Amino acid sequence: MGSIVERALLPWAHRMKTRVNLPVRLSWGERGASSLALGDFEQPQVEIRVRDASALPLLIDPGLDTLGQAYVEGLIDVEGSVPDILAVAHGLAANAQPEGGLLGRLRRRFGHTRESDSEAIQYHYDVSNDFYAQWLGEGMVYSCGYFERGDETLDEAQVKKIDHILNKIRLQPGQRLLDIGCGWGALVLRAAERFGAQCVGVTLSQNQFDLARERVRAAGLQDRVEIRLQDYRDVSDGLFDRITSVGMFEHVGLDHLVPYFTRIRALLKPDGWAMNHGITSTDAYDGETRHGGGHFIDRYVFPQGEVPHISTVLRTLQEGGLEAFDVENLRRHYMRTTQLWSDAFEANTPRIKPLVDEKRWRIWRIYLAGCAWAFEHDEVAIYQVLCRAAGQPAGGLPWSRRWMYADRKIGA
Repeated sequence: MGSIVERALLPWAHRMKTRVNLPVRLSWGERGASSLALGDFEQPQVEIRVRDASALPLLIDPGLDTLGQAYVEGLIDVEGSVPDILAVAHGLAANAQPEGGLLGRLRRRFGHTRESDSEAIQYHYDVSNDFYAQWLGEGMVYSCGYFERGDETLDEAQVKKIDHILNKIRLQPGQRLLDIGCGWGALVLRAAERFGAQCVGVTLSQNQFDLARERVRAAGLQDRVEIRLQDYRDVSDGLFDRITSVGMFEHVGLDHLVPYFTRIRALLKPDGWAMNHGITSTDAYDGETRHGGGHFIDRYVFPQGEVPHISTVLRTLQEGGLEAFDVENLRRHYMRTTQLWSDAFEANTPRIKPLVDEKRWRIWRIYLAGCAWAFEHDEVAIYQVLCRAAGQPAGGLPWSRRWMYADRKIGA
């Protein structure tokens, strides 16, 4: 393999060294006996070790998707800190083939069916509950935390996020709440226990359903919380005072946003409030992240995931019969959340590796670190949109947003 690798990599390494000057050593052969430098340095911050010649096309025309593919498929090994590895990957990808216009941030649409949506959810969320427990924190909350000061622990930030949502929707004791994509049940548990609500949580993940029901029983809240293995489109037992959807609409699909919001409107009481909390594109035309990052996520992490720009969210929400009342950008909060997830993933690697195979460990390692990078560098954003049924008299709208930050003395 040695001569093949050297002939293929020499011209490319020279170009990268001239263009980017990265602190990277590229090695191959037995124990990395042969190597090339991609920059001028005394000691490399990152070493890329080529394990198989089939990695060469993926390296020579690097994108985040091809570099990620080479790594997760075991064609290369990479040594270095996760932040340094991400910086190198973006440096290589940004200096490969030029990107521009719509071609630089492709807008792809997928054909969504109930069956494909269910399969995609199960692929992502049914890895194992033990796997997620190693890095999500005690509350098992798989969505953006809320940091009022910035120094909160992950668990503190997740409780604050849930309370922030429940305060925003003005949840009152005895009100009926539907949580679409309820995960492992953290929001409905909090809504029932602290706010006294009657809650229904729906999920398409068998693992989430099983554990959420166990947590409800353990909390003694069976009379106030019902967890269902159900598609939100099949919920048909009456209207709800409040509806939340947290980290779910990324699975809906761009062409299905209007029906999604229409269904929320149909399930919401005329004077009710709804909250949509989800990741958005920072490309005004709904394009995915640059340099192939979106393609990597679709292939290995979130099959058929699609994120719209906030302008598309607001337009389709209105088309679905809802009026946006408050819009909050939490990009910095999700950068911090994913950073803490990535740190926990690295710290708990000895416990995580026995739970999954090497490929899946590599996928999640690079995915979590890549998410933190993307939120930090404005590749993606996340918004909470508080809304209610459109066409209502103005007198039903609050004068200010002060209630969102009031210290509510409900429950413990």
